[in-house]
Amino acid sequence: MTDTAVPAWADLSALDLLATLVAVVDDAGRIVYANHALEDAIGLSRRNLQGVDLADWLLPASLWHNALQGAQQHEYAVIRYDTQLRRLLRPPLPVHLVLATTDERARRIVEMLPLEQQARQEREERLLEQTQANKAMIRNLAHEIKNPLGGIRGAAQLLQMELGQRPDLAEYTDVIVHEADRLQALVDRLLEPHRRALQFSDVNIHEVCERVRAVLLAEFPKGLQVVRDYDTSIPEFRGDRELLIQAVLNLAHNAAQALRERIAAGDARITLRTRVQRQVTFGKRRVRLALELHVIDNGPGVPDDIRERIFYPLVSGRDGGTGLGLTLAQTFVQQHQGLIECDSRPGHTDFTILIPLA
Repeated sequence: MTDTAVPAWADLSALDLLATLVAVVDDAGRIVYANHALEDAIGLSRRNLQGVDLADWLLPASLWHNALQGAQQHEYAVIRYDTQLRRLLRPPLPVHLVLATTDERARRIVEMLPLEQQARQEREERLLEQTQANKAMIRNLAHEIKNPLGGIRGAAQLLQMELGQRPDLAEYTDVIVHEADRLQALVDRLLEPHRRALQFSDVNIHEVCERVRAVLLAEFPKGLQVVRDYDTSIPEFRGDRELLIQAVLNLAHNAAQALRERIAAGDARITLRTRVQRQVTFGKRRVRLALELHVIDNGPGVPDDIRERIFYPLVSGRDGGTGLGLTLAQTFVQQHQGLIECDSRPGHTDFTILIPLA
């Protein structure tokens, strides 16, 4: 059994704050310390893991032996490869393993990132970058549109006054004014989430869902079933109630629009489902508790050609759509430090809102 005393070079308890699976091993590859995430993944306490050869938990072990040998011979400062982590009573977990040498040569840090989690983290980072790019683009676009738009509308109104005796021509100026107003409203909608200050208060997510449900049933009184599937144990949290209502309503209304044919047939269904998730990661940040709100419909699904772009502004999957509903919903949720994800296939589309609670 190796010496499992906590080394002086690091406060290992800090590793318990990480969402990734982390082990500290000695030069022979025996576990000195396992963080909480690794304990949970394997199904054993760190006391039972201390002194155990990490190779016993990696498949195939030969990859680990090669990596450890390279580290021992100082061939590499950091070694990365994909492998599988054995778990008690569960199938092996595919992970991306990173082996790094510490300042104390006899100790090495092993970080294991579940491949599914890694893919999700990269997706969330891309989504955040996309949102920031969208915000900059929207502001620039609005600035470029608003100034000439005001001039066009003003000129049309002056021309309208000059054509007071020619009603046949005044019709054209009416079109110009109307379309200028429509574009102005579109620009205002694009800028709205970046202008309004957040108004935080205690929010009951089920009051939000009930408000959305009432609006949907008022608009679609026949042919649409709105199913409640609530976890009533979810606590209240600090948020902007009106923005959250608008975010959920945008998702639900988008679903209802996709269900037009099923509504006509009388078998359309939208499910509002709430759950609590524990130990959730948002990018590289781990939270103890998170709200998970699903808006699920039995429609045709998101078209393949726009699936990767559905949160981009002005991208719509239906004729006559503005392409702003999902963009605004994502913005409103991100203002609560959360995100929206989408899983779609024919007959089942699930937009999931995740918001940290604690």
